[in-house]
Amino acid sequence: MYVCPICGNSDQRFISLRKGKPYCRVCVSYIGQMVSNNYKVSSRVYKSLKYALSKEQNELSNQLLNNFKSGKNSFVSAVCGSGKTEISLETIVYAIKNQMKVGFTVPRRDVAIELLDRFKEMLPYSKISLVVGGHHEQLTGDLVICTTHQLYRYVKYFSLIILDEIDAFPFKDNDVLRNIFFNSLKGHYVMMSATPSDDIINFFKGKNKDILNLDVRFHRHPLPVPSFVVDKSKFRYIKLVNQVKKFINDNKPLFVFAPTIEECEKLCRFLSVFAKNGNFVHSQCQDRTRRIEQFREGHYRYLVTTSVLERGVTLKNLQVIVFDADHPIYDKGTLIQISGRVGRKIDAPEGEVVFIAKRKTTAMEQARASIINSNRTLQNMLQTN
Repeated sequence: MYVCPICGNSDQRFISLRKGKPYCRVCVSYIGQMVSNNYKVSSRVYKSLKYALSKEQNELSNQLLNNFKSGKNSFVSAVCGSGKTEISLETIVYAIKNQMKVGFTVPRRDVAIELLDRFKEMLPYSKISLVVGGHHEQLTGDLVICTTHQLYRYVKYFSLIILDEIDAFPFKDNDVLRNIFFNSLKGHYVMMSATPSDDIINFFKGKNKDILNLDVRFHRHPLPVPSFVVDKSKFRYIKLVNQVKKFINDNKPLFVFAPTIEECEKLCRFLSVFAKNGNFVHSQCQDRTRRIEQFREGHYRYLVTTSVLERGVTLKNLQVIVFDADHPIYDKGTLIQISGRVGRKIDAPEGEVVFIAKRKTTAMEQARASIINSNRTLQNMLQTN
């Protein structure tokens, strides 16, 4: 029986022959250079952090490292902005020191690109490779940062692999990507998310698995609680303009989230009449990396975006508006992730999140309730300490 070496598929109904050799139709689109196991990891590693871990972060970091040493797989459930990447650093350093191959993978390309700069600061003497669509010239390194799509190149390769944003599209509910992830392993893994589903939690209740929780951001400030602007009429567009102008007048950068690509572009054209120096980004923008970088540099005052920027992005003083927040695409987890873009910096821990909608949805109310509950947990912890 033929078992696909890329995705692990063993269902012979999806196995065909090409020039007398079997191939898998499940993952036939994943074609490219495969990586051998010949790369030798340098044990010379130096860790550099701009700030010391908080008490809570340090405790979780130690738990994560101990789990890895004892052969346990871990799931880190931590609020947006809690510093999951920094918490995993000690385990990454330990693995590299012991010349283990380490991967850090995320579902989305933009997040992977941002992680490269962060890890170059944290591990200045290590060889770090970025492997994403259109960027796979260097496939090996002491640490490989890649999208989950690119893991097909690494068969039984990683002794440690960390998967952040496990519940993000396109990894979420994708059996092919899930199989490719596990097929890239020869050791143990860490999965992380701020918005885990019940299925994810239940999966980690098995043997040799552990769930680690962190309900506080690293700077110990509360999460921004979304405010609602509900208006069935077209006046909600005027309210949007007023809110955008307010943030611009306060000299604060702004993301305006739109539910679809079409609405994203239309909304940007509409706002440009009232507010200059804006642009839009979505998954079909070929130059979106450049636009995001220009936004960071202050060339744009606001970006209208789809959910392509709902995760991983860290910008000082960022404010957020979700327009048409009642759209079906915005479930509870998505709205929490979007809200988590605000207040992530230690020198700018506060900000505003505004949901503008024709009606109030269950997802909107659940997202706000979840954020309020996390803030209560924080308050109780601070009072206890």
